[in-house]
Amino acid sequence: MPEPADANELVQLAVRCGLIEEATARELLYELDDPKGPATDMARLMERKRLLTPLQSGKLLKGESDGYFLGGYRLLYKIASGSFGRVYRGDDPRSGRVVAVKVLRKRWLDTPKRVESFEREGRLGMTLDHPNIVRILNVGKDSATGQHFIIMDFVEGGNLKDILNIRKTVGIDEALRIMEESVNGLAYSYSRGLTHRDIKASNILLGTDKVAKLVDFGLAETTDVQQEILFVGVKTEKDERPERTVDYAGLEKATGVSSGDVRSDIYFLGHVLFEMVAGKPLLPPTKNPHTRMSRRRFEEVEPTLEREARALSLPPAFVRLIAKAVALEPSQRFQTPVAFLDAIKRCRVEVSGAAAGTLNSRRAEGPLTIFVAEPNPKLQAVFREKLKEYGFNRVLISIDPDQVVKRYQQQPYHACLIDAGALGREGLNAFKRVVRQADADQRDLAAVVILNDDQRDWVDDAMSAGGGEVMLRPVTMAVLHEVLAEHLPELKKSADIGSDETES
Repeated sequence: MPEPADANELVQLAVRCGLIEEATARELLYELDDPKGPATDMARLMERKRLLTPLQSGKLLKGESDGYFLGGYRLLYKIASGSFGRVYRGDDPRSGRVVAVKVLRKRWLDTPKRVESFEREGRLGMTLDHPNIVRILNVGKDSATGQHFIIMDFVEGGNLKDILNIRKTVGIDEALRIMEESVNGLAYSYSRGLTHRDIKASNILLGTDKVAKLVDFGLAETTDVQQEILFVGVKTEKDERPERTVDYAGLEKATGVSSGDVRSDIYFLGHVLFEMVAGKPLLPPTKNPHTRMSRRRFEEVEPTLEREARALSLPPAFVRLIAKAVALEPSQRFQTPVAFLDAIKRCRVEVSGAAAGTLNSRRAEGPLTIFVAEPNPKLQAVFREKLKEYGFNRVLISIDPDQVVKRYQQQPYHACLIDAGALGREGLNAFKRVVRQADADQRDLAAVVILNDDQRDWVDDAMSAGGGEVMLRPVTMAVLHEVLAEHLPELKKSADIGSDETES
């Protein structure tokens, strides 16, 4: 379409594009008092009256009639740009609701793999609803322009990378708070069978309300169950699986883990935590893909952390937290987001300057005790033997889940293990009750509930208790020991026990 020749043509184009009403157009022409005047004069007048944004007026002056609306939302102005897409601030002309609109760049429209990855991001995001994840409202394709778009909640603020570019660093307590909220979002997505696959500072948004939200699950990896939910009727051959970022690919090559291992997300969250406080990355930045894939690059992380921690005089508890998150050996990292989340909470208390006596007063008194709710006699014997081997002085076992809470109320213990896979809803409810009882008593409790794989939809219910660890079968005793040791440092180290792959 040709460029508007004068003010009248521009304002009429704005009407045809649905940007203003006819009555508004007449008022504008009357106010300008020169319908044949330059189109730019009308554009500037409409901008001053906030009827147009610079983005819209620029498109009108070029004679463009498409691309002002996507998914029923009006595009206002660009707020971010990347290699594969642009993000715009938009609004609903009827309600005024503000949203973010992510648009795939036109150059990728003829690349099926890119289009599928973009659409996949939208479909995955629509399955997630959590305060620490940016919510996806819609995903679609504009019939007029062929543009692919994703509509999501607008976060007034900025991404963590941009904030660090300005502030350079943030305080340890603030960094731990941001990380706690980010890991909380990851724990939720993981409970839904989804890992992120692209954790970095630019994919953590901070609103003006200071709440951290994960964004951009475009490279996310799903479990088989989640894939069946998402891709009914959609071809998903192996060569169409999501791409890996170079850093993720390098880490997985160096450690031999499979794509989609949540411990890789935990690893890169540890890097973000360090960068927030130190103002520099742990991984040496490089654009050389061969260097980025090198195992040596990842082997340098732990000595670099040790060196930088001394130079910055970082609190030991904070350094231990990061060191465990970024351990090169996956089995030495936090095994689940919930384990990482609990460790962050404990670290916040410790580095805040709480007195050792206050911390100790939160623990149950007496010999190290764990209560086990398990109806299977064979598993009872395994738990009794192995838990004592790990360092528990007392292992109490009952087939009655109600005894979990009753015993805790009579004499608080240090840990509990509930097999809800065998005990059913009664076991799950006992887990929730004892976690809430410990919270009400302001006591630390290492609570673990084990669910069967077909009880995956109980995970959200279990997590609603506000604490504890949820584990899905198959669960080895070695992994169980790792989880319990996160809460109880006095348990024996894995190296002191030896290999144990017995499944519960």
